[in-house]
Amino acid sequence: MTLALQQDGIATRKAKRSNLSSARLRAAWLFLAPMMIALAAVAGWPLLRTIWLGFTDANLTDLSQSQFIGFENYLSYYDGEAYGVLVDAEWWNAVWNTLWFSVISVGFETLFGLLIALILNAEFKGRGLVRAAVLIPWAIPTIVSAKMWGWMLHDQFGVINEILLSVGILSEPIAWTADPSTAMWAVIMVDVWKTTPFMALLTLAALQMLPGDIYEAARVDGINPIRVFFKVTLPLIRPAIIVAVIFRSLDALRVFDLIYVLTSSSTSTMSMSVYARQQLVDFQEVGYGSAAATLLFIVIALLTTITVVAGGLKSGEGEQS
Repeated sequence: MTLALQQDGIATRKAKRSNLSSARLRAAWLFLAPMMIALAAVAGWPLLRTIWLGFTDANLTDLSQSQFIGFENYLSYYDGEAYGVLVDAEWWNAVWNTLWFSVISVGFETLFGLLIALILNAEFKGRGLVRAAVLIPWAIPTIVSAKMWGWMLHDQFGVINEILLSVGILSEPIAWTADPSTAMWAVIMVDVWKTTPFMALLTLAALQMLPGDIYEAARVDGINPIRVFFKVTLPLIRPAIIVAVIFRSLDALRVFDLIYVLTSSSTSTMSMSVYARQQLVDFQEVGYGSAAATLLFIVIALLTTITVVAGGLKSGEGEQS
C-alpha cells in the first residue's frame, strides 16, 4: 500500500513538472513571437529576395527586366566551358582568404582574450581603470579604427614604419596593406587589436560566475594553480568560450568593412563579402552577386552548425548535467 502511494506521488510530481514545463514553453514562445515576427520582416524578406535574385540575370541598371535563369549564376556550361560562381577562381580565393582570416584572427583573439580576462579577474589596484581601458579598441567603430590603422601602416608617413626603422628592425619602409605578402597579416593584426576586448569581456563574465569555494578547497589541498586552471577553470568556462567563438566566427566570416577600408578590392585579401559587393556594385551584376551572397550565407550556416555540434552546445546538455 505504501509503495503504491509513493508511486502515485512520484507520478503526480512528474505530471506537475511536465505541466510547468509546457506552460514555460508557451510563455517563452509568446514573448519571442514579436521578436520573431520583426526578425522575419527585417532579415527574412531580404534574405529570401537575395536567394531569388541569385536565380535570375538581374542587373543593377534595371532590376525590373530580370528573368529566371535557374542555376546559371552558380554553374553553367557553354560550348564545353564552365561558368558561374562555383568555378570562379576569384570566388574560391575569397573563400580561402575568409576562412584563413577567420581561423587565425579568432584563434588569436580567443587566446589573448582568455589571458586578459585572467589578469582582469585578479585583485589589484586600479583594476576598474584597466578594465575600462581594455574596452576602448572594441568601442571604436570599425571604419574609424581601420582608417586609423591604415594611416599608421602607410609606407610613406606611417608611424609603424617610422618606429621600426628607428630601432633598426627595418632597412626600408614596407607597404603593409599593399604588399600581398603582408596585407592579410596586417588586416588580422588590426582585427585582433580591435576585437580581443570582446572575447576578454565574455570570458571575464564567465570567470566571475565561478564559485570561490572550489578554489579555496584547491588551495587548502595544495593543488598546483596550473592544474586547477586546466582541470577546473577551463572546463567550467568552456561553454562561454564556445559561445564567444561562435559570435566572433560569424563576424569574421562576413567581414567586409575592415578589409575593404584597409585593402579595397585586392585579391590577396578579398573576402566573400567583398567579392559579393564587387559583383553587385562594381560590375552591377545583381544576379551573380546575389548568388555569391547566398553561398556566403550557406557557408556561414554550415560552419556555425559544425561549431555548435563540435562544441557540445546541444539543447539537452544543460538538462542532463
